[in-house]
Amino acid sequence: MSQRVFGVTGWKNSGKTTLTCKLVEEFTRRGFRVATVKHAHHAFDIDHEGTDSHRHRQAGAAEVVIASGRRWAIMHELGEAEEPSLDYMLAKLSPCDLVLIEGYKRESHPKIEARRLAASDRARLSENDASIRAIAADHAVDDATIPVFALDDINGIADMIAVETGLGETAA
Repeated sequence: MSQRVFGVTGWKNSGKTTLTCKLVEEFTRRGFRVATVKHAHHAFDIDHEGTDSHRHRQAGAAEVVIASGRRWAIMHELGEAEEPSLDYMLAKLSPCDLVLIEGYKRESHPKIEARRLAASDRARLSENDASIRAIAADHAVDDATIPVFALDDINGIADMIAVETGLGETAA
């Protein structure tokens, strides 16, 4: 991976998406161009029944591009093919200053573990994953051997990510 990447990992309902969104907002405020990659463990759809593009897919199109004056998207049907690797997906992104990766807990990129008392599982991922550089929690974590942040300490977490990735304080 040649891009600057940093992940947000954790169990379901651990606060990953909220933390990722707040980090995107913070890095964007600092003047950086940020991209995200989100891993989904289930069948997902960015399209819905009744749209023309959905009809194209239902008819058997292997790829459907939707384009407008404001955004575009490509939907690629995998069929029986394997799920693409994180590296493959990263290669699809346009150049940016930082890629924040949500999920992909089994990959080896540097990441922060989100922990909430309301999470579906409270197993500590960082105990068995050296790629987890810090923990962000909504409760006290007394036995950590890596830095611990409050889940809402977005500035502190962003500063740590900037140092970890070599990003610096603000975009040039």
